[in-house]
Amino acid sequence: MEAVSRGAKEASGKTYGVTADFFKNAKLNAWIDLEVRMKTWEERLFELIRCADAFVACKGGTGTLVELAVVWEMMNKSVMSGKPFAVLGDFWQPVLDRVREVELGHATPWGEANGRLVYVATSPGDVASHLSAKLRQA
Repeated sequence: MEAVSRGAKEASGKTYGVTADFFKNAKLNAWIDLEVRMKTWEERLFELIRCADAFVACKGGTGTLVELAVVWEMMNKSVMSGKPFAVLGDFWQPVLDRVREVELGHATPWGEANGRLVYVATSPGDVASHLSAKLRQA
């Protein structure tokens, strides 16, 4: 997250660090303007979702998988709309493919069956272009 925060600051943006008491040893990076402190990791996750204009999932572990799954499910079930979502690189492609096999394999009114909700970006520039275009449309 430090690279994202640094990039935002270098572009004259305001940065927020959403932290949780759960992560006892976590420290804010030098690029954060405002810390938003939550008690649990679940509260942190939903605060991140509430505050975000868009989402990018990079290569990661179980925490990133949970974030990807919750955001994707909220979009898929139309609980949240108008916030573009991209994954960077092909790391998450097998997960996307397996879930799409299930979603597209039967008729459903949900979002993924009616169009791709998660964009697979090939580079940071591709992510930026995609999100910029989607946010301009909103």
